[in-house]
Amino acid sequence: MIDTSKENADRLTKMSKQIRLDAMDMALASGNNGSHLGGSLSCVEIMAVLYGEVLNFDVNDPLCETRDRFIPSKNHCVLSHIPALSIAGFIPREEITEFQKDGGRLTGYPMRKEIGLEYSGGSLGMALSVGIGIALALREKKNPARVYVLMGDGELNEGSVWEGIMSAAHYKLDNLTVIIDRNRLSYDGSTEDVMQLESLYDKFLSFNWHTVCCNGHSTQALLEAFSSRIEGKPQVLIAETVKGKGVSFAENLPEWHHHRITKEQYEQACAEIKGGAAN
Repeated sequence: MIDTSKENADRLTKMSKQIRLDAMDMALASGNNGSHLGGSLSCVEIMAVLYGEVLNFDVNDPLCETRDRFIPSKNHCVLSHIPALSIAGFIPREEITEFQKDGGRLTGYPMRKEIGLEYSGGSLGMALSVGIGIALALREKKNPARVYVLMGDGELNEGSVWEGIMSAAHYKLDNLTVIIDRNRLSYDGSTEDVMQLESLYDKFLSFNWHTVCCNGHSTQALLEAFSSRIEGKPQVLIAETVKGKGVSFAENLPEWHHHRITKEQYEQACAEIKGGAAN
């Protein structure tokens, strides 16, 4: 049962602020390698709600068969994913600034199930099919675990995604939840200029998914959205977000999809995050 209380939402909002600050630490530590800042900041609240409330896991038994599986299709969310894993207890906090360091565990697209990293990324548009396969296998084994797939809206241009959407509905995978990080901006610019996606809500409804739209930066709205499920239907949350959310110089700018950050920018970003109002 998901706790949708205001007190819980407030707790997760505080967790979101810490994730953003940790993301900036990781971005600075990555140096001239740069990092995927924009798409990580857009899904911070999603990560907080998933790891702070929704996902079923045991850090002392990370390979437990009944754990929920989180599949980050948009694995350029790593700057928010790794801090969320750290707060949850999978990764020591001091390790997060070892991101992209030679010999470390936290590479750009890591897969290490022992620290909660179930999927390594790769070509966008493939992870939904992986998630569907896992969901089918779990159901076959009568395993109560759920599968959560986080997708960027830009990858919805891939035909394989829509084959997966059709398949999940056909097999009535009600143990599958997809979250769309709807920040409306890809590396190439506006998603609606590259390839018009709207109306996403109507499209998913027509594919027979249980479809919920919500404010992706409101922990309260996200908790309520995750709580809404229908037997016999896969669930999709279309989370309206802002790329680079919380850092003024990165918001809604495609060049911050991947970029290096200076010490001055880091200090400005941290000051803005610390001074930001609650969602």
